[in-house]
Amino acid sequence: MSMERRLIINCDDFGQSGPMNQAIQHLLEENKASSATIMTVAPGFEEAAAWASRRNQANVGLHLTMTSEFEALRWRSLTGHSSLHDAEGYQYRTVREFEQGAEAGAVLKELEAQYRLARRAGIRISHVDNHMGSLYGIETGRSLIPQMLWKTSRWKLPVRLFRYIDPEDSLLRSLPNIERPVALASGLADTFGVPIPDYLLSHSFAKLEGETYDSFKQSIIARLYRLPEGVCETYVHPGVEDDWMEANIPNWEKRVWEFKLLFDDDFAYGMRDAGVILTDYRYVEAHLKRPRMRS
Repeated sequence: MSMERRLIINCDDFGQSGPMNQAIQHLLEENKASSATIMTVAPGFEEAAAWASRRNQANVGLHLTMTSEFEALRWRSLTGHSSLHDAEGYQYRTVREFEQGAEAGAVLKELEAQYRLARRAGIRISHVDNHMGSLYGIETGRSLIPQMLWKTSRWKLPVRLFRYIDPEDSLLRSLPNIERPVALASGLADTFGVPIPDYLLSHSFAKLEGETYDSFKQSIIARLYRLPEGVCETYVHPGVEDDWMEANIPNWEKRVWEFKLLFDDDFAYGMRDAGVILTDYRYVEAHLKRPRMRS
Protein backbone atom coordinates (compact mmCIF):
# COMPACT_ATOMS: atom_id res chain seq x y z
CA MET A 1 0.00 0.00 0.00
CA SER A 2 1.58 3.29 -1.06
CA MET A 3 1.86 6.26 1.27
CA GLU A 4 0.10 9.53 0.66
CA ARG A 5 1.91 12.36 -1.04
CA ARG A 6 1.39 15.58 0.86
CA LEU A 7 2.65 19.06 -0.05
CA ILE A 8 3.08 22.12 2.14
CA ILE A 9 3.18 25.36 0.12
CA ASN A 10 4.68 27.99 2.40
CA CYS A 11 4.71 31.69 1.52
CA ASP A 12 8.01 33.10 2.74
CA ASP A 13 8.62 36.81 3.46
CA PHE A 14 5.21 37.71 4.90
CA GLY A 15 5.64 41.21 6.30
CA GLN A 16 8.42 42.16 3.90
CA SER A 17 6.33 44.81 2.11
CA GLY A 18 2.79 45.83 1.25
CA PRO A 19 2.72 44.05 -2.14
CA MET A 20 3.97 40.82 -0.52
CA ASN A 21 1.37 41.10 2.24
CA GLN A 22 -1.43 41.65 -0.26
CA ALA A 23 -0.48 38.54 -2.25
CA ILE A 24 0.02 36.29 0.77
CA GLN A 25 -3.16 37.36 2.51
CA HIS A 26 -5.16 36.65 -0.65
CA LEU A 27 -3.58 33.19 -1.00
CA LEU A 28 -4.29 32.28 2.62
CA GLU A 29 -7.84 33.64 2.49
CA GLU A 30 -8.57 31.47 -0.55
CA ASN A 31 -6.71 28.40 0.85
CA LYS A 32 -4.39 28.33 -2.15
CA ALA A 33 -1.30 28.07 0.08
CA SER A 34 -0.74 26.06 3.25
CA SER A 35 0.94 28.72 5.37
CA ALA A 36 3.15 31.78 5.51
CA THR A 37 6.11 32.76 7.64
CA ILE A 38 6.38 36.32 8.93
CA MET A 39 9.43 38.61 9.16
CA THR A 40 9.22 40.56 12.42
CA VAL A 41 12.04 42.97 11.43
CA ALA A 42 10.71 43.97 8.01
CA PRO A 43 8.74 47.16 7.16
CA GLY A 44 5.41 45.41 6.49
CA PHE A 45 5.37 43.37 9.72
CA GLU A 46 2.79 45.40 11.63
CA GLU A 47 0.30 45.26 8.75
CA ALA A 48 0.77 41.49 8.31
CA ALA A 49 0.61 40.80 12.04
CA ALA A 50 -2.58 42.84 12.49
CA TRP A 51 -4.25 40.85 9.70
CA ALA A 52 -3.12 37.50 11.17
CA SER A 53 -4.17 38.47 14.70
CA ARG A 54 -7.56 39.83 13.63
CA ARG A 55 -8.36 36.60 11.80
CA ASN A 56 -6.80 34.38 14.51
CA GLN A 57 -4.94 32.82 11.58
CA ALA A 58 -3.69 29.35 12.54
CA ASN A 59 -1.10 28.87 9.80
CA VAL A 60 1.33 31.78 10.16
CA GLY A 61 4.82 30.80 11.22
CA LEU A 62 7.98 32.73 12.12
CA HIS A 63 10.53 33.55 9.41
CA LEU A 64 13.67 34.02 11.52
CA THR A 65 15.40 36.89 9.73
CA MET A 66 19.09 37.66 10.18
CA THR A 67 19.84 39.18 6.76
CA SER A 68 18.60 42.20 4.78
CA GLU A 69 19.50 41.54 1.17
CA PHE A 70 18.01 44.39 -0.86
CA GLU A 71 19.73 47.69 -1.62
CA ALA A 72 16.45 49.61 -1.67
CA LEU A 73 14.66 47.92 1.27
CA ARG A 74 16.76 47.45 4.41
CA TRP A 75 15.92 46.53 7.99
CA ARG A 76 17.66 46.19 11.35
CA SER A 77 17.68 43.53 14.05
CA LEU A 78 15.32 43.90 17.02
CA THR A 79 18.06 43.65 19.65
CA GLY A 80 20.50 46.04 17.95
CA HIS A 81 23.64 44.05 18.76
CA SER A 82 26.57 45.36 16.75
CA SER A 83 27.63 41.88 15.56
CA LEU A 84 24.27 41.47 13.79
CA HIS A 85 24.70 44.60 11.64
CA ASP A 86 26.92 45.80 8.82
CA ALA A 87 28.77 49.13 8.73
CA GLU A 88 25.57 50.91 7.67
CA GLY A 89 23.70 49.67 10.74
CA TYR A 90 21.41 47.19 8.96
CA GLN A 91 21.34 43.40 9.01
CA TYR A 92 23.95 41.89 6.70
CA ARG A 93 23.18 41.76 2.99
CA THR A 94 24.66 38.27 2.54
CA VAL A 95 24.63 34.99 4.43
CA ARG A 96 28.43 34.85 4.28
CA GLU A 97 28.75 38.20 6.06
CA PHE A 98 26.30 37.05 8.73
CA GLU A 99 28.09 33.73 9.30
CA GLN A 100 31.42 35.53 9.60
CA GLY A 101 30.27 38.42 11.78
CA ALA A 102 27.45 37.34 14.09
CA GLU A 103 28.16 36.29 17.67
CA ALA A 104 26.26 33.15 18.68
CA GLY A 105 24.99 34.64 21.93
CA ALA A 106 23.65 37.68 20.10
CA VAL A 107 21.92 35.41 17.57
CA LEU A 108 20.16 33.49 20.34
CA LYS A 109 18.88 36.72 21.89
CA GLU A 110 17.68 37.94 18.48
CA LEU A 111 15.83 34.69 17.77
CA GLU A 112 14.06 34.99 21.11
CA ALA A 113 13.22 38.65 20.49
CA GLN A 114 11.70 37.87 17.09
CA TYR A 115 9.62 35.06 18.60
CA ARG A 116 8.41 37.25 21.47
CA LEU A 117 7.44 40.13 19.18
CA ALA A 118 5.37 37.79 17.00
CA ARG A 119 3.60 36.42 20.07
CA ARG A 120 2.96 39.91 21.48
CA ALA A 121 1.46 40.89 18.13
CA GLY A 122 -1.16 38.18 18.60
CA ILE A 123 0.18 35.63 16.10
CA ARG A 124 -0.52 31.95 16.75
CA ILE A 125 2.87 30.79 15.53
CA SER A 126 2.49 27.51 13.65
CA HIS A 127 6.13 26.74 12.77
CA VAL A 128 9.57 28.22 12.24
CA ASP A 129 11.87 28.65 9.24
CA ASN A 130 14.85 30.82 8.36
CA HIS A 131 15.25 33.64 5.83
CA MET A 132 17.93 32.88 3.21
CA GLY A 133 19.13 29.86 5.20
CA SER A 134 21.41 32.14 7.22
CA LEU A 135 21.49 29.78 10.22
CA TYR A 136 22.36 26.66 8.22
CA GLY A 137 26.10 27.15 7.62
CA ILE A 138 25.67 27.16 3.85
CA GLU A 139 28.51 29.56 3.02
CA THR A 140 31.28 28.99 5.57
CA GLY A 141 30.12 25.86 7.37
CA ARG A 142 29.39 27.78 10.56
CA SER A 143 25.99 26.28 11.34
CA LEU A 144 23.67 27.68 13.99
CA ILE A 145 21.13 24.88 13.51
CA PRO A 146 21.73 23.53 17.05
CA GLN A 147 20.86 26.94 18.52
CA MET A 148 17.78 27.24 16.32
CA LEU A 149 16.57 23.78 17.26
CA TRP A 150 17.22 24.40 20.95
CA LYS A 151 15.02 27.49 20.74
CA THR A 152 12.24 25.87 18.71
CA SER A 153 12.15 22.87 21.05
CA ARG A 154 11.37 25.26 23.90
CA TRP A 155 8.79 27.05 21.79
CA LYS A 156 7.32 23.59 21.04
CA LEU A 157 7.08 24.24 17.29
CA PRO A 158 7.87 22.32 14.10
CA VAL A 159 10.68 23.69 11.96
CA ARG A 160 11.60 23.70 8.28
CA LEU A 161 14.42 21.26 8.02
CA PHE A 162 14.08 18.01 6.13
CA ARG A 163 15.00 14.37 6.51
CA TYR A 164 15.60 13.20 2.94
CA ILE A 165 16.76 14.66 -0.37
CA ASP A 166 14.74 14.15 -3.52
CA PRO A 167 17.29 12.96 -6.12
CA GLU A 168 15.64 15.21 -8.73
CA ASP A 169 15.81 18.36 -6.63
CA SER A 170 18.01 21.27 -7.66
CA LEU A 171 19.44 21.38 -4.13
CA LEU A 172 21.82 18.61 -5.15
CA ARG A 173 23.12 20.74 -8.01
CA SER A 174 23.49 23.94 -6.01
CA LEU A 175 24.77 22.23 -2.84
CA PRO A 176 26.46 18.98 -3.93
CA ASN A 177 27.74 18.17 -0.42
CA ILE A 178 24.41 18.57 1.30
CA GLU A 179 23.75 14.94 2.31
CA ARG A 180 25.82 14.91 5.50
CA PRO A 181 24.56 18.27 6.83
CA VAL A 182 20.96 17.13 6.21
CA ALA A 183 21.57 13.88 8.11
CA LEU A 184 23.16 15.75 11.02
CA ALA A 185 20.37 18.34 11.13
CA SER A 186 17.57 15.77 11.07
CA GLY A 187 19.33 13.79 13.79
CA LEU A 188 19.55 16.94 15.91
CA ALA A 189 15.85 17.62 15.31
CA ASP A 190 15.08 14.16 16.67
CA THR A 191 17.36 14.76 19.64
CA PHE A 192 15.51 17.97 20.50
CA GLY A 193 12.09 16.45 19.72
CA VAL A 194 11.37 18.96 16.94
CA PRO A 195 9.07 17.74 14.12
CA ILE A 196 10.31 18.33 10.56
CA PRO A 197 8.93 17.48 7.07
CA ASP A 198 10.35 14.62 5.00
CA TYR A 199 11.52 16.66 1.99
CA LEU A 200 12.18 20.24 0.93
CA LEU A 201 11.60 20.96 -2.74
CA SER A 202 13.41 23.96 -4.18
CA HIS A 203 13.21 25.92 -7.40
CA SER A 204 15.13 28.88 -8.73
CA PHE A 205 14.48 32.16 -6.93
CA ALA A 206 15.60 34.05 -10.01
CA LYS A 207 14.08 33.87 -13.48
CA LEU A 208 16.11 31.40 -15.52
CA GLU A 209 17.47 32.27 -18.93
CA GLY A 210 14.64 32.00 -21.45
CA GLU A 211 12.10 31.16 -18.73
CA THR A 212 8.52 32.33 -19.24
CA TYR A 213 5.53 32.11 -16.93
CA ASP A 214 4.22 29.13 -18.92
CA SER A 215 7.51 27.22 -18.82
CA PHE A 216 7.83 27.95 -15.08
CA LYS A 217 4.27 26.73 -14.51
CA GLN A 218 4.83 23.53 -16.48
CA SER A 219 8.04 22.77 -14.58
CA ILE A 220 6.25 23.09 -11.23
CA ILE A 221 3.26 21.02 -12.36
CA ALA A 222 5.61 18.32 -13.66
CA ARG A 223 7.14 18.14 -10.18
CA LEU A 224 3.72 17.35 -8.71
CA TYR A 225 3.61 14.09 -10.68
CA ARG A 226 7.09 13.13 -9.43
CA LEU A 227 6.51 14.10 -5.81
CA PRO A 228 8.02 11.57 -3.39
CA GLU A 229 5.79 9.85 -0.86
CA GLY A 230 5.54 11.52 2.52
CA VAL A 231 5.36 15.21 3.43
CA CYS A 232 7.18 17.68 1.20
CA GLU A 233 7.45 21.41 1.63
CA THR A 234 8.05 23.92 -1.11
CA TYR A 235 8.26 27.65 -0.66
CA VAL A 236 7.08 30.58 -2.74
CA HIS A 237 7.68 34.33 -2.44
CA PRO A 238 4.45 35.73 -3.91
CA GLY A 239 3.88 39.39 -4.63
CA VAL A 240 1.33 41.45 -6.53
CA GLU A 241 2.42 43.66 -9.41
CA ASP A 242 3.97 46.86 -8.11
CA ASP A 243 5.95 49.42 -10.10
CA TRP A 244 8.34 50.39 -7.31
CA MET A 245 9.07 46.79 -6.37
CA GLU A 246 9.64 45.76 -9.98
CA ALA A 247 12.10 48.64 -10.36
CA ASN A 248 13.97 48.08 -7.09
CA ILE A 249 13.68 44.45 -5.95
CA PRO A 250 15.59 41.80 -7.96
CA ASN A 251 13.48 39.00 -9.45
CA TRP A 252 10.20 40.71 -8.62
CA GLU A 253 8.65 39.37 -11.83
CA LYS A 254 9.20 35.81 -10.54
CA ARG A 255 7.34 36.71 -7.34
CA VAL A 256 4.37 37.85 -9.43
CA TRP A 257 4.53 34.54 -11.32
CA GLU A 258 4.46 32.57 -8.06
CA PHE A 259 1.36 34.46 -6.93
CA LYS A 260 -0.32 33.85 -10.28
CA LEU A 261 0.65 30.16 -10.29
CA LEU A 262 -1.27 29.27 -7.13
CA PHE A 263 -4.48 30.70 -8.59
CA ASP A 264 -3.93 29.02 -11.97
CA ASP A 265 -6.54 26.40 -12.88
CA ASP A 266 -3.81 24.27 -14.49
CA PHE A 267 -1.94 24.08 -11.18
CA ALA A 268 -5.14 23.18 -9.30
CA TYR A 269 -5.87 20.45 -11.84
CA GLY A 270 -2.30 19.14 -11.53
CA MET A 271 -2.63 18.86 -7.75
CA ARG A 272 -5.88 16.89 -8.08
CA ASP A 273 -4.75 14.73 -11.00
CA ALA A 274 -1.43 13.83 -9.37
CA GLY A 275 -3.22 12.93 -6.13
CA VAL A 276 -1.27 15.47 -4.07
CA ILE A 277 -2.85 16.55 -0.76
CA LEU A 278 -2.29 20.16 0.29
CA THR A 279 -1.28 20.02 3.94
CA ASP A 280 0.30 22.20 6.59
CA TYR A 281 2.53 22.17 9.64
CA ARG A 282 -0.27 21.03 11.93
CA TYR A 283 0.02 17.69 10.14
CA VAL A 284 3.80 17.71 10.62
CA GLU A 285 3.37 18.39 14.33
CA ALA A 286 0.76 15.68 14.74
CA HIS A 287 2.31 12.93 12.62
CA LEU A 288 6.03 13.49 12.03
CA LYS A 289 7.41 14.00 15.51
CA ARG A 290 9.81 11.19 16.37
CA PRO A 291 10.41 10.03 19.94
CA ARG A 292 12.86 12.36 21.66
CA MET A 293 16.22 10.69 22.10
CA ARG A 294 17.50 10.32 25.64
CA SER A 295 21.02 11.33 26.50
